[in-house]
Amino acid sequence: MFLLLALLLVIVWVVSFVTFHVAGFLIHILLILAVISLILHFFRGKKSA
Repeated sequence: MFLLLALLLVIVWVVSFVTFHVAGFLIHILLILAVISLILHFFRGKKSA
């Protein structure tokens, strides 16, 4: 789930960076959230329920 969230946030970041270059602060917040999601995904690993 974290991997999907990180991928979605990175895609939104790239699209908004190309489209809305003015809103740099929010774009970088999205990038930071994507990196945090990736880190959480790799530290938690896959655990079956």
